[in-house]
Amino acid sequence: MNEARRSFNVDLVVIGAGSAGLSVAAGASMLGLKVVLYEQHKMGGDCLNYGCVPSKALLSAAKAVSEIRNASKYGVTVSDISVNWSDVKKHIEEAIKTIEPVDSQERFEGLGVTVIRESASFADTETIVSATTTTRAKRIVIATGSRASIPPIEGIDTVPYLTNETIFSVDELPKHLVILGGGPIGIEMAQAFIRLGSDVTVIDLANILPNADQDHARIVSNSLKEEGVTILENQTVKKVSKNRESISVWLDGKKDSIKGSHLLIATGRRAVLDDLNLDAGQVKSENAAIMVSESLRSKSNPRVWALGDVAGQGQFTHLAGWHASVFIRRAYFKQSVKASSLPLPAVTYVQPEIAQIGLSESSARKKYKNVSISSFPFGENDRAIAEGKTAGEVKLVIYKGRVIGASVLGEGAGDLVQLIAVAMSNKLKVQALTNFISPYPTRAEAVKRAASAHFTEFVFGPRMKRLVSFLNRIP
Repeated sequence: MNEARRSFNVDLVVIGAGSAGLSVAAGASMLGLKVVLYEQHKMGGDCLNYGCVPSKALLSAAKAVSEIRNASKYGVTVSDISVNWSDVKKHIEEAIKTIEPVDSQERFEGLGVTVIRESASFADTETIVSATTTTRAKRIVIATGSRASIPPIEGIDTVPYLTNETIFSVDELPKHLVILGGGPIGIEMAQAFIRLGSDVTVIDLANILPNADQDHARIVSNSLKEEGVTILENQTVKKVSKNRESISVWLDGKKDSIKGSHLLIATGRRAVLDDLNLDAGQVKSENAAIMVSESLRSKSNPRVWALGDVAGQGQFTHLAGWHASVFIRRAYFKQSVKASSLPLPAVTYVQPEIAQIGLSESSARKKYKNVSISSFPFGENDRAIAEGKTAGEVKLVIYKGRVIGASVLGEGAGDLVQLIAVAMSNKLKVQALTNFISPYPTRAEAVKRAASAHFTEFVFGPRMKRLVSFLNRIP
């Protein structure tokens, strides 16, 4: 017998239990509002199950291997290293399981949220339906995230390719992993698998890490090459094929194919809008994203909001979390905050780690005149020297006395860029990054030193010397 159809009339419907959806559902429920949350797959979304968490767990295992291999430079001798792929996967699974309860259906039901584990779609402009429910809501949030975008390559449908959803559970460690795409996902997986013992080839249509500072991206590229990764840039994949022994990737203009045991597709992501029946909800989309205003509200149905990847403003878990904050503050506290109110940091978690926020040097120079660059290398940072990890620098992009962008390359870059994010988010001048006591020795000193370097010519220039000479006469 079919389950009786349930009907709800609530303050908020949320479609998608990823970062944005869960944050919104929890926040609204804790404010005393009636919330229905729909999720047809796993609670926690892509980040917990197939993205941020498993990738960082994998990278931690790969980093451990690298530290052991390089231990001799610290005077430590290790006789043998072996990688057990099954145990690496257990480490990944354990990380997911440890975080799962925070995102679980039980926790959200405990908060008062009605959780429906079914696919949801619009019936009309204010009604969402699933297999067993009908829900009318005052506000509707679409937070369905994104999935790997598969390029239209000849033969791709005949090859057993991997994506971020399957790479972490592959049965055996790839002998030769061929990666299509040199963005953050592709580059992180390249370093992880080369360290774990695979051969790795990365193929990209342009240059790797195109959104990062290109000086820093080149250093990352060279570092990966030194570790043994083959990087083929500005290459077009013509077709792929498979035989009993291997997968072949054919490049345009090349006679011989690249043969690998496994193929990973990391050529970008596409918002999940399938089966939502957006037309019934009068929700317009464009370029695989919901058309929204700066408030994240649908331009065609004011009852609807789009958060996270489906808003078409970036594909980061932390951006989805910020979008949730924007929604709560605008919808329920009537604040005028915008999705673009704060600068967005992005981090690629390789070694050396690379973090970007605001405008890159090249973008800033195209947009403004009289942009100045101030930097400080980790090769002159005492903590980095003591740890033997001196690659990289802090680079600040400055315009009219304020930081408008930055790139940090080096160990812990994602943590260090947050100092700069605070300054940029609060519209502080560069001087604010010099006006604090930094504990010694820390890598964060490099941020202060980069900011201080901006003032070196002024503080120690001829005019200041004359002023000090005059003031020195005063008893």
